[in-house]
Amino acid sequence: KVPNACLFTINKEDHTLGNIIKSQLLKDPQVLFAGYKVPHPLEHKIIIRVQTTPDYSPQEAFTNAITDLISELSLLEERFRV
Repeated sequence: KVPNACLFTINKEDHTLGNIIKSQLLKDPQVLFAGYKVPHPLEHKIIIRVQTTPDYSPQEAFTNAITDLISELSLLEERFRV
């Protein structure tokens, strides 16, 4: 067992979302490792693994990454509407 590591399973998603979330997680300096895998090509789910520094929880890192992605996508949508 690895300290400060967690697995997140997201159903009905694939490499598109997995890669975006992984990239966003790796922008955080307190994230030591972020990766994802699709268990099987016929299963529509991804498993994201996150490891952080001792003073920062993987759940907090995941929540922050998702929040930042939502903000970025909102900004992108706003710019396309102009």
